Amino acid sequence: MVSERERFDLSGPLHLTFVDWGNAYHRMSVAASLVQGVYILERDRQENRVGPNALAPPWWTFFHFQLFRPLIDDVDKSIFGAIYEFKPPPSSKGNDTVNISPRYVIAFRGTIPRGDSVYRDIQLDMHFVRNGLHQTSRSDIAVQAARNMVAAVGDSNIWLAGHSLGSALAMLTGKRMAKSGMFIQSFLFNPPFVSAPIERIKNKNLKLGIRVASSVITAGLTLAMKARQKKEVSLDDHLGPFPALSSWVPCLFVNPSDHICSEYIGYFEHRKTMEEIGIGGIERLATQNSIGDLLMSAFGKESEAAHLIPSASLTVNVTPVQDFRAAHGIHQWWKPCLSLEHKLYKYK
Repeated sequence: MVSERERFDLSGPLHLTFVDWGNAYHRMSVAASLVQGVYILERDRQENRVGPNALAPPWWTFFHFQLFRPLIDDVDKSIFGAIYEFKPPPSSKGNDTVNISPRYVIAFRGTIPRGDSVYRDIQLDMHFVRNGLHQTSRSDIAVQAARNMVAAVGDSNIWLAGHSLGSALAMLTGKRMAKSGMFIQSFLFNPPFVSAPIERIKNKNLKLGIRVASSVITAGLTLAMKARQKKEVSLDDHLGPFPALSSWVPCLFVNPSDHICSEYIGYFEHRKTMEEIGIGGIERLATQNSIGDLLMSAFGKESEAAHLIPSASLTVNVTPVQDFRAAHGIHQWWKPCLSLEHKLYKYK
């Protein structure tokens, strides 16, 4: 049975008949729709929907994209991503913003809780929680696809986009490219954050106390680990790979009712608070590390907290939602009349 959410004519952004590429809402809606196209590509594969029965194409053709290449997981052969090529029609010559549109978009889906891809998706979710997503073959395929496209057309002509687990893949890919000095415009919807959902605590003083204690513990463990490795480090250390990524500013889209991603709100806001109360040096060190990462390193195991980033353009959807499914879903990001709050966070 076909879900209404899979059909573009029933649940897609049909109101977006003209794309102003300089409009943040338009860019967000197109990027989210292309991610949804990857979800439906995989569902088409699972349901053997081909030709006129395929439901995925309208999710990109409506915005004048073509499917350049699907990205296939080498373990279960599921489609986890897609590379789209923008092919504007001749009539778009009157659209002055087309020159700032992407030439290619690399999009990644999240977990599909049914079908023959569910086991592999959940396995990768667990890798992410254990800070080991970077060691998986799906991550390798994603990073290599980005490198190939950057080599062909340059980083300024490419977008990265993803939702949930797909956001984690896109973030990891974007970080890899940024470390090489290539900064790809990225749209990360409901990116998962490995942490207890502190942001959902209503008592502000209690929430601040927990965050400060966590920062002190994390900074202390970091200093202890560096001392054990005989590496010099101080609370005001601005060197290393984390600050070097600060020029990459991905666009994060989170919902405060989604415990999977809502912690990003507190993650960035806590930095500002720590600076204001005079202990910013502790947070500058703590924000680069996770306790799980440090413990894994202590046991000699490789670990990378893919969710930790220095800078971001954060968009929070404060529109009331009915349940967790709506708060975590990709569909919320192209609805008209959204109530959104934007903040830019630059690592200093």
